[in-house]
Amino acid sequence: MKLFRLAAVLAVLAGPAYAQLPNINLMQDAPSKTPEEKAAEAERDKAYKETLKKIPDSKASSDPWGGMRADPPKQPAAPKASAATSAPKKTKSGTAAN
Repeated sequence: MKLFRLAAVLAVLAGPAYAQLPNINLMQDAPSKTPEEKAAEAERDKAYKETLKKIPDSKASSDPWGGMRADPPKQPAAPKASAATSAPKKTKSGTAAN
């Protein structure tokens, strides 16, 4: 049992110490691209962008159930602004009776 406690204490103390170690990268960086590879990649990107420009924009709705639904209900006409502003405003005046 004492051995188990000692192992647990060492594991708890070793965690923060392990986190402070420097990050060592043993893998070499990938070699850089040659000018020919860079030119070929730029040409592919240009051809891709030109191809995207050739795709037409979709004007029609892509709703497959559009023909099955009824038309949306029409909005009621908004009340006239002159009718709403012509009514006199009621204001309280005087003292309140208890």
